[in-house]
Formats: sequence, structure tokens, C-alpha cells
Amino acid sequence: MVEPSDFKVYRPPETSRGPPLGELPDSYFAPTPADLKAAQGALTARTQALVNAPLQLRATREALEKAKRDRWPNTTIRIRFSDQTQLEKIFLSSDKIRSVYAFVRSSLRDDVKPTKFVLYQAPPKRDLKVSDPKVKDLTLAELQLAPSSVLLLRFEDETLNRSDAPAPLSSTVAAQATELPKPLTFTSEESVMAAKPESARSSGIKKIPKWFKPGLKK
Repeated sequence: MVEPSDFKVYRPPETSRGPPLGELPDSYFAPTPADLKAAQGALTARTQALVNAPLQLRATREALEKAKRDRWPNTTIRIRFSDQTQLEKIFLSSDKIRSVYAFVRSSLRDDVKPTKFVLYQAPPKRDLKVSDPKVKDLTLAELQLAPSSVLLLRFEDETLNRSDAPAPLSSTVAAQATELPKPLTFTSEESVMAAKPESARSSGIKKIPKWFKPGLKK
């Protein structure tokens, strides 16, 4: 059973509530040029790592893996349902994706638990299926999910994927829901002043020479 201290639930933001839309079409997940550039960069890095892997000494590889684990020992995963409800939990970065699936399933209503679902990322769209041999045996860190990632959820039952369908969470889990924290905002003046070092801010106030007095002219 899921303990309240183990997770967080965030209600849908008010601005996200609108008319029923149904499941998003595949065109929604078409990557932008920036997405393609980022994906290409990640692919190049992974390819380079695979090419260089045989050339690395075992001790070096183990040292690199240890450095990654030490830097990001935990991974925060946030699951976003179709109605924008979000379910969050912190996992060990050494956990497998099956641990995330088990957590999500344990959080669902009893009548929905038998329903199959897939966790995925977008954009670009990437399914993280426990049946995929390229996914199931990798850690969350190896799946590039550390230190934090947002995953979307797609049920096999299409009626659960509608944007007007409330997240099918158990009553115990749903009762823990809170408002999604709002990001900090600053006025333009506050942002500029906050970005300046103290010396720069103090230098903006210049002393008036003693000889310069209003109404006194030589």
C-alpha cells in the first residue's frame, strides 16, 4: 500500500481545465527543430559512448558510473495524467522502470488496476514499456531520467485518456492532492537588480560633489 509520505499529488492547474478534447493526435508529438537538435545531440553522445566503451578500462567505466550515482542518487518522477493531475515520487536512480509502473498501478482505483497502460515521454515521443528489452533492464539513470523527469500515461482503455476524465486514482491517494506550486515570479526591475552584484548596485548611487549646490553658480 502506498504511504502518504512516499508521494505527492498535484491537482490540475485551473488554466488547464477546458472542454473535452479526447486523446492528443500523433501530430501533437511532432518534434520541433529544437527538439530534433537536442535529440540528435543526445543520440550522438550515446553513439560516441558505445563506440568508446570497448576502449575504456573496466576500472574507468566503473568510476564513471559511480560518479553518476554519487551525483544523482535519486530520481524524481512525475506522472502526468490526461486531465493534468500529477503524481510524483522519488526513486533510487538505480531502480528500473518497473518500479515506476508498480507505484502508479498501486495508486489507481481497484477497478482500473487491471487495465494496461504505458508510460512515455514527449516530445519526441518515446514509450517506456516494461516489455521492451531495451528498456526493462536499464536503470532510471541509464534511461536518462535522472535527476528528474515528467512521464505521461496512456491507458489501453481510451475512455481513460480523455482530457475530461478525472485521473483514476484511489480515494486514499486522491485525498492527498494539493495545488501545484507556482513558479517564483519577479518584476523586470527586481530581476535586473537581483542579477547585479552588490558593488554594481551601490555604484548606481553617485555622490554629488560638495562644490555643486543647487542655486550656486560661479
